[in-house]
Amino acid sequence: MDFALSEEQMMIRDMVREFAENEVAPGAADRDANSEYPKDLVPKVAELGLMGVAIPEEMGGAGMDYISYAIAIEEISKADAALGVIISVNNSLVCDPLKRYANEDQIERFLKPLAAGELLGAYALSEAQSGSDAANVLTTSVKDGDEYVINGQKLWITNGAASDVVLVFTMTDKEKKARGIDCFIVEKGTPGFNIGKKEEKLGIRSSDTTELIFEDCRVPAANLLGGSGNGFKVAMTTLDAGRIGIAAQAVGVGQACIDHSIKFAQEREAFGRHVADFQAIQFYLADMQTRVDAARLLTWEASWKYVQGVPFGREAAMAKTFDSETAVECGLKAVQIHGAY
Repeated sequence: MDFALSEEQMMIRDMVREFAENEVAPGAADRDANSEYPKDLVPKVAELGLMGVAIPEEMGGAGMDYISYAIAIEEISKADAALGVIISVNNSLVCDPLKRYANEDQIERFLKPLAAGELLGAYALSEAQSGSDAANVLTTSVKDGDEYVINGQKLWITNGAASDVVLVFTMTDKEKKARGIDCFIVEKGTPGFNIGKKEEKLGIRSSDTTELIFEDCRVPAANLLGGSGNGFKVAMTTLDAGRIGIAAQAVGVGQACIDHSIKFAQEREAFGRHVADFQAIQFYLADMQTRVDAARLLTWEASWKYVQGVPFGREAAMAKTFDSETAVECGLKAVQIHGAY
């Protein structure tokens, strides 16, 4: 792996950083406080090609690599982690599986407008009893002619209310267990498909997280993604890539904690000195930057392996775990550095 970014990757970083600082950061705190979806920003993000970063141009995307995607998510998340996760879900949990498994008709109808940012996607796997236990899906789908009838509910769905298209995982043949799971592309507005409870969260509030309810929801058989019985495979391969997006989001959060802490420490005075001059504060900042740099490299390694077409699930899981813990650790230290402020 070459640790030096390419010229194109540096251009992506600088472009997204400038956009995030000038367009995203100014209203982020208010949007979070008011649980306000960033509806004015998402079209601007689409104009930059960030809704389908690593999707080939012929499929409607920007045609960049997954390292560029990780860089973009980090830069957006430094300014607003909620917008970061909105973009991440559309890219890695919706566009990526469509790129892998969609047929030509599905590419035209769904992937191209999703990657171009004309539509927004969501990924609906989790249920009350099946989060990590992804094979324990209770939402059902029953074939009826040229349609499937879906019944059940999904929980904790990012972009649930704002999305236009949702990938929904259902149990079609319970006797086959994991091999009886299917994945359907369900369009918002389909009769029997309703938005349920919106979750009240501790943070990242301008990204909606909702319940989805399906009551005799009829979906065309043409919307089956990846073929019958392949839903579990679609889900698992998709989550591997999705972990890279969340890892990159966490890196952005951690780096933002450092950047704000340094600025504050250089301005705040105590006992006649800037607090940045105190060794205790310097130790905090050094620890934070060490962890974030390590987290970033883990994320880039997983992204690089994805680009090379070699197994990357282990690295993606490691990155998500370490990077998430790093974001929390940096947040706690940033609170200590800022003190009463």
